[in-house]
Amino acid sequence: MDTLITVQQFAAFLAASILITLAPGPDNLMVLSLGIARGRRLGVAFGLGCGAGCLNHSVLAALGVSAVIAASQTAFMALKVAGGLYLVWLGVRAILGARALAGPGAAPAAADESARRLFFRGLLANAINPKVILFFLAFLPQFVDGARGHTGWQIMQLGVVFTVQAALIFALIGWFSGAIGERLARRPRLALWLDRAAGGIFVLLGARLIVGR
Repeated sequence: MDTLITVQQFAAFLAASILITLAPGPDNLMVLSLGIARGRRLGVAFGLGCGAGCLNHSVLAALGVSAVIAASQTAFMALKVAGGLYLVWLGVRAILGARALAGPGAAPAAADESARRLFFRGLLANAINPKVILFFLAFLPQFVDGARGHTGWQIMQLGVVFTVQAALIFALIGWFSGAIGERLARRPRLALWLDRAAGGIFVLLGARLIVGR
């Protein structure tokens, strides 16, 4: 029996995945705000990280771990609080480390973060989000052909497809928002408030994750 998903499965799933990824949501908002505040390179890095984080949910869903977490109120709540606190922490760091106003030609007070660090922050922000766990549990099985068997392997393949397209779309959002941000950031005072605004968005998203149902 063929263990690869069919062309029909792939096409239908890819179309649905692109529409879902493009729909306004927390991930898009995080990438958009960070790109505007930090520029194209870091916006792309964070976007790729957010997309790559989906692979974690794909593996958990394929192994059935996601179902166990979703069924356990304690485990789900712990992950929910941890994910929310992490976003709040990222936001507070961005606010406190906002580029200070400096004189002409002076270096920013806060050192620029590396693209690698932003990538892993995006990856972790997505990977520990329990709402994404529930989404994958509800979304991926709809495109699994039970008659073909190898359910877990089909889910894993679909998850990889979702991860790749999400990483590409988030990277594009980071690129274009970063291009806008780089123009706006030529004004030091505006650059300072862009950093603070991005941090505030992360804090709000984290708080919403913690207190939301």
